[in-house]
Amino acid sequence: MTGWWTNMEYTVLGRTGFKVSKLGLGGAPLGGDFGETSDEIVFNVIQTALDLGINFIDTAPLYGKGESERRIGKALKGKRDQVILATKAVMRGDPYTYENTIKSVEESLKRLQTDWIDLIQLHEADMTTFEEAMDGTIRAFSKLKEEGKVRAIGVNAGNVDLLIPYIKTGIVDTVQTFGRYMLIDYSAKDSLFPIAKEWNVAVINGSVLGMGILADAPAPFIKKNQKLLEEAERRKEKLSFLRKSGPKGLAEPAMRFSLTCPDIAVTLTGTTSTMSLKRNVSYCDGRGFTEDENQKIFQLFEGKKLFDAY
Repeated sequence: MTGWWTNMEYTVLGRTGFKVSKLGLGGAPLGGDFGETSDEIVFNVIQTALDLGINFIDTAPLYGKGESERRIGKALKGKRDQVILATKAVMRGDPYTYENTIKSVEESLKRLQTDWIDLIQLHEADMTTFEEAMDGTIRAFSKLKEEGKVRAIGVNAGNVDLLIPYIKTGIVDTVQTFGRYMLIDYSAKDSLFPIAKEWNVAVINGSVLGMGILADAPAPFIKKNQKLLEEAERRKEKLSFLRKSGPKGLAEPAMRFSLTCPDIAVTLTGTTSTMSLKRNVSYCDGRGFTEDENQKIFQLFEGKKLFDAY
């Protein structure tokens, strides 16, 4: 295929050696977590993503309680070798034991209709302790890697400080966080990125729109946190120099902010709209901000966390 989407940029996912698109497809909306969807809609989004050059898909058993994985598995039938497929373990509410982790991954393999997972990630490290996770889930991941059922190991957490001990074990290939490197909270920049770079651990960045805040459409659970929402709105006002004309004027700057960050391997976008997907892919052209704009952004909220503070 030819067209403007062939500008997709690719990078190497840290020490895994995987060649990945800098924009990845996030699986939560594909499971219906942000509104009703269908198999047909999801298949169309995934095919469009492949056509646009996206080759990294990230999901989890949690998303739609398995529906996201099931739909992705069906959509990738006959196309499995075209993507780097990432999922997570364990399901929210289950203990992070060795046995639960093995069971979780085996069930994911069935739903995804595949013999292997390229990247398996410990989901929500915020919900367990480092000791429990290492003895249970990470140990299970290592065993599954020996068996060839997974190829690389990662950890996911909202609180970036929780990711650092895992990096230092030397076992983890990737870390994934969300809402901690975006225009109104870039706390991962100084705390996480230098250590990840030192250990050649790739960073996967999610929720660059701040759970919808930067697209002027905050998620329902964000609306319940009035203090956080008020602070976010104050911060958005200070970013008026970046806002594009028209609706959702900070969405493009927010995407470019992450896509052009040299410390981020993959920026995730979650959508069930092919129009939105195409728009986000159009930002994968290497164009970011001027040096003056970057300096101005980093002076605004340096050391001022958003999600961890409210």
